[in-house]
Amino acid sequence: MEQNTIVNETLLQMKYARVIGLLAERLNISQAKALETFYNSKTYANLSEKANHLHNMSDAYLADE
Repeated sequence: MEQNTIVNETLLQMKYARVIGLLAERLNISQAKALETFYNSKTYANLSEKANHLHNMSDAYLADE
């Protein structure tokens, strides 16, 4: 991770929760299935790499990805 990249882990977890909620709503699936879908996605893998600044994108953008 870059030295100047600071990500608040609590805020990141809250973003994950919002994106999962959007996925459940948009795909008309359960929260559990949305959770599984999100955590197995390339978007989550990329979001976990905080240095790429994907965490700065909107929840809707991440759900679309």
